[in-house]
Amino acid sequence: MAWRRPKVTGRVATTVTFLETTDPPKGPPLQPPEGVEVVRVLEPAVSFWRFLYETAGEPWLWTERRLEDDDAIRTMIRAEGRDLRVLWLHGQPAGFAELDLADPDAVELLYFGILPDFVGRGLGRYFLDWTVRHAFAKGARRLWLHTCDLDAPQALANYEARGLAPYDREADEVPVIEGMGLPAHVGNRPIRPPHD
Repeated sequence: MAWRRPKVTGRVATTVTFLETTDPPKGPPLQPPEGVEVVRVLEPAVSFWRFLYETAGEPWLWTERRLEDDDAIRTMIRAEGRDLRVLWLHGQPAGFAELDLADPDAVELLYFGILPDFVGRGLGRYFLDWTVRHAFAKGARRLWLHTCDLDAPQALANYEARGLAPYDREADEVPVIEGMGLPAHVGNRPIRPPHD
């Protein structure tokens, strides 16, 4: 099926929090729940990546990469130093993490998400612990990421529990795509007309 650019219907204000760590998590690694494995995806197919991104991100208004065409996505996900890992539970994809390992002084956790059917099972704690440790095992000297107040309410606490500390905040706006609603926890935040 050919990609079609989604219609942007507006923009919603958000506060972005930047977090970082220069140390792997302290203590022993968390043990995987039964039936869990983490697998690297080599030369990821755009359709599979879109499935992961759109399924994990839809409840939290992940829209920016939905606006990128297939060629742009392919270039991003197959870039030098890109590391895409999928969390599988009993043979089903349950989450994913996308790291940019190209610069060990600034390794970025680009995306981290658990698919909605698997939220609330402790998989996010385990997988984030695994992901942070993996980044340092691959030579990271600093790991950073950003999240926002549209994300899952437990996301910031999970990042902080894995040793990532906030170092900056900024105001931003996120595109809203036709057919996507706002996450319930953001209340009645106004949607501004699009200015793309």
